[in-house]
Amino acid sequence: MSKRWHISRRTFLKGVGASLALPYLEIMGGQAKAAAAATPPTRLACIFQPNGVFPKAWDVTGMGKQFELSPILQPLRGLKDELTILSNLDNIGKGHVQMTGSFLTGTKIGNGKNAVSLDQMVAQAIGHETAFPSIALGTEPPRQGAAGRDPISFANTVSWSSETTRVSPEINPRVAFDRLFRDQSGPEAKLKAAQRKSVVDLVLEDAKSLQRKASNRDQHKIAEYLDSVRSVEVQIEKTLNPPERTWTPLTQPELTRPEAGIPQDRSAHLKMMMDLMVLSFWTDTTRVGTLMTAHGFSRQNFSFLDGVTSDHHGMSHHKNQEQAVDEYTRVSRWYIEQLAYFLEKMHSIDEGNGSLLDNSTVLYGSSMKDGNGHKKENLPIVLAGRGGGALKPGGHVVCDEHTPLANLHLTLLQKYGVETDHFNHASTGTIAQLG
Repeated sequence: MSKRWHISRRTFLKGVGASLALPYLEIMGGQAKAAAAATPPTRLACIFQPNGVFPKAWDVTGMGKQFELSPILQPLRGLKDELTILSNLDNIGKGHVQMTGSFLTGTKIGNGKNAVSLDQMVAQAIGHETAFPSIALGTEPPRQGAAGRDPISFANTVSWSSETTRVSPEINPRVAFDRLFRDQSGPEAKLKAAQRKSVVDLVLEDAKSLQRKASNRDQHKIAEYLDSVRSVEVQIEKTLNPPERTWTPLTQPELTRPEAGIPQDRSAHLKMMMDLMVLSFWTDTTRVGTLMTAHGFSRQNFSFLDGVTSDHHGMSHHKNQEQAVDEYTRVSRWYIEQLAYFLEKMHSIDEGNGSLLDNSTVLYGSSMKDGNGHKKENLPIVLAGRGGGALKPGGHVVCDEHTPLANLHLTLLQKYGVETDHFNHASTGTIAQLG
């Protein structure tokens, strides 16, 4: 073979409805060496668990690296050196809806408004180099009705792209897979994209015409709508003309398309969505992901677990009754088992200078400490990963009492290169112990 014959490191294997990036090959010449020497990107995963935990079964003992995992956290024992358990972080708001909404924003929902969430701020900073600036996944559809003044449907997500725009999670595994990985570069796909773009242009013209006649309030709403339409246009452009890769994965996963529909098996469904998030990071399809393990006001039935008979929300209001506390703790531990699965999968993927987990930050937690009374002080929060070297797992980090959760968000935001001294004006500083 001639040494002069080379292929681009951006070459893809193509099939009908599929496109797969190649690993490093010698025939890529100097490009492969340059790519191998490149530093892997840093990812952010935010994972939300509803309804809190039973404090006595969650709280760890010991400080720093000399800490002991609690009964709920025992499934993470094989990853202990990769963890930071944070204590004394407080949320704001009242009830499930407001406290879910503030989990990544640090602010309280009021009059249908919130603030931009941590994941979306990071996506705005680093999402321009991937096909998708961020993804939002979930397992449970929005609930209807109201909780006080707030629609329960607001607790469907923790991700907000503006003060009035929620990012709704995709709960169908096949739909999420197709959106992330199905080939969009063929002639038919390009034609559909072009047709869609022409429709977008028409919508923009009509919207601008309407805007000229609208009130100031409606003009603001229309402006937000136009921004949303523009983001679709940008995504179409990225599909037709993919951006130059700054990072080529060292290895490539096997992309197996999920079955149609919503899985009935709770464990299988959540694991499938976790697998999709790992794949999206591994293939550098996106670098920011948010996962709702369930709705923020979840009444999921967990009778598939031994010893559990009631729904999650019901058992969270346990009134310190032994049976309810036992069921509540079993469900919380089950969620941590799923987190362990996710982290172990990330830890197993080699990226040359460390694992995918080493090059990521995973924020896991609930928006309330204890569902019994909707306690918002001393939240159950776990950090995993090293953020590409920006974070040092600290074991058990005890913050000052009543430290705002927004201080953690500000700390992470700065780790992702965003130069700011506050997080939605809700923070009071950063958490120095995170390195």
